[in-house]
Formats: sequence, structure tokens, C-alpha cells
Amino acid sequence: MPEPEAHSRYPRRRTRQITLPHPSRPVAVGGDAPVTVQSMTTTKTADVEGTLQQVYALAGAGADIVRCTCNELEAAEGLAQIVPRSPVPIVADIHHQYRMALAALEAGVHCLRLNPGNIRKPEHIKLVAQECKDRGIPIRIGVNGGSLHPDLYKKYGDRIVPEALVESAQMELAYFDEVGFDDVKISVKASNVPLMIEAYRQLSEVTDHPLHLGVTEAGPPPAGLVKATAGLATLLSEGIGDTIRYSLTADPVEEAHAGRQLLEALGLRERSGLDLIACPSCGRAEVDVIAVSKAAQDAFAERNWPIQVAVMGCVVNGPGEAREADLGIAAGRQRGHLFVKGEVVKVVPEAEMVDALLEWAEIIVNDGVEAAQRKADDGAAAEAEADRLALLDEQGLDANASEQRIERIERLRKPDDE
Repeated sequence: MPEPEAHSRYPRRRTRQITLPHPSRPVAVGGDAPVTVQSMTTTKTADVEGTLQQVYALAGAGADIVRCTCNELEAAEGLAQIVPRSPVPIVADIHHQYRMALAALEAGVHCLRLNPGNIRKPEHIKLVAQECKDRGIPIRIGVNGGSLHPDLYKKYGDRIVPEALVESAQMELAYFDEVGFDDVKISVKASNVPLMIEAYRQLSEVTDHPLHLGVTEAGPPPAGLVKATAGLATLLSEGIGDTIRYSLTADPVEEAHAGRQLLEALGLRERSGLDLIACPSCGRAEVDVIAVSKAAQDAFAERNWPIQVAVMGCVVNGPGEAREADLGIAAGRQRGHLFVKGEVVKVVPEAEMVDALLEWAEIIVNDGVEAAQRKADDGAAAEAEADRLALLDEQGLDANASEQRIERIERLRKPDDE
């Protein structure tokens, strides 16, 4: 269905469009694309399974894009394993060390976030921009009032003012222009709401790059929700903003829920019913995930049940990664493992996967998750575990060739000259 038209006296600001190039779920930002929701994992990125579980939970809660920190080579190595299994584009958050940006690119991330206040040497900034240009990977220039470049801070009287935030973004853009890179979105975040609003207003006057909105360090709910909403809603109602993040001191799933609800309340995103998420497919996939996902989407289309359903390509990782979904199915050895909140309840022939999803979705809608779990077939969990172990034996531990990426990342392990 088309996105609803927002009723506002301010038309939405027209920006150029960039795309985060996820293999099965690319996300456009800016232009005529709907405003997107972002959040950030709170796990250690080196904890691959824990991070993936959070990524899937965020996707299920409405996040279109998820950011993960890349503060050390171990985190980049984790990203090499996370990225091919993520259902949404992954942004690597980079601070201080430009080598971490290069390592994240080797890991295959779909976007970088660079803070101009932290990576300051022009040659390093331009090197990263050139690498992104060569790979077709966009960058977010993430200006933050709490980490403004010292020279700009001094220039404006040792104060954080909107003009300083905007100038910081323009300085970074100038470095990118030197290498012909313009696949960029920009944020000028601050924890002071009036300051943040004015900075974005000024920035929107001087650039047509898409803007990422956020009130940084908004704090815990409910005060943090109010504070962030005050800034985000004001700008969105003025037609400013292409993608948003709530920065809450809380479970990041709350950020995704809040972002989605705000966009729906403003008429910028369609009201949600069914939320179907799917893995992008990888070396472990045992089924055509795109085809099964489409069949499931079509089958559920008329029902509009308000549940989260996951379609996963393999039984090795699927039930664990998507365990926050109300219902899911994972393929393996010509069979589908049906799971409710991560708990396997039935094993069905591959041809019956979509029918089984419909059957069990109706049970959940009518009787609830716990009732569905109580209906689990005896021995289903044991059958599923046997399939999982058999596939591990056949495919090995690294079906995604992540070790090859990690080897390239390891070559970057040398003293940093910043």
C-alpha cells in the first residue's frame, strides 16, 4: 500500500536519495522514500549471537536500519559474521580510529557513521570516503554537540551553537567533495532540544543531503521520550527529516517502537498490522527465502494480524536470531522448523511451511503465545536439534566465509598513526 500523505502546512523537504545496499532489503533514505526508523544495538559487537538477537528484535519492533559499534578489530570481526545474517542494513559506528572504518568496510557493512569531532586528519577522512565511493557504501556525517571539534568550539566563544554544528558538517562535506564522494546523509544532534531544532533548520537551508534526526542522550523514559519527541516531531512537522532515531537510556527495542509510533502518529508511515521479517539469505540458506517470504506475505495479506512473523533461511541460526518474533519458521533438510518465541513447536515438510505459519498464527491470535507453545508436538524440539547438528556437520561452522573477511580485517591490525 502507498504511504499515507502527511497533513501539514509544511511540504516535506525534497532531498537527494541514498540507498543502504542490503542484498534483500535495501533501504532508501531521502527523496520520495518514507521516513525510516533507526536504532542501535547495546551488545558488544564481538558477541555475534547476542548482537544478532538484538538486531532481529529491533527489526521486529520496526527498525528499518540498525547501527552497531565498531570500536575495535574484534568488533569488526563480529560484523563480518553479523552482516550476512542481518535482516536489515547494518551501519558501523566509528569513533576516533579511521582504521576501524576500513575494517568495517572489509566486514561488508552497508553504511558508516563518522563523527567529524573524532576523526580529524583530512587524509584519513578522505581515505575512508574514497573507499566508500569505490564500494558504493554511504556515510552518515554524525555531528554531535558533545564532541565538537575544539577549533569550532573556540571559534564560537567556547559555546555549542547551531552555527558550529552546521559548520562542522560542511567541513566534512568539503573533504568528501575533494574525492568526489556525495553518497551522504547528515545529522547535527544535541541534547538541548531548542539547539538541536535550530541546527537542523539551518542545515536544511544549506544542503539537500538527507537528514538523520535525533536528540542525543535524551535519557530514560518517560522524560527521554518526551524530550526526543519534542525535537523530532517539531522538525518532521516542518517537513525536515528523512530518518530518525530515539536515543533513549533503555532497551533499544523501545527506541524502535517509539520511532515507528511517532511516524504513524504524524501520518508519515502506514499503520502497522502484521510485521513480517526475514533473513537476507546467506551461505547456510536451505530455501529460497525471498520466495517463501513473498508467499507468506501474500497469504497473510488479508488477515492483517498484529503479530511478528519471521521467515529464516536456516535452522542453524534462525530460531535463535528471531526468537523475539511471535512466530517463525526456519528451513533445513527439506523441512521447516516452526517456532513460537524461539521455541520449536512443530517440524513440517518444506512445501507446507507457509500453511503451517498461517495455522499457528491463528492459534496465537485467538489463544495467545503460551497456548500455542503448549500445543507443541512431542519430539519436535529433538527433531529440530538433530537437523541443526546434521547441517553443522555438513556445512561446517563458517558457511558464510566470514573467516576470509576476518583475515583481511586482521591485516589492518597495526599501530594507528592518529
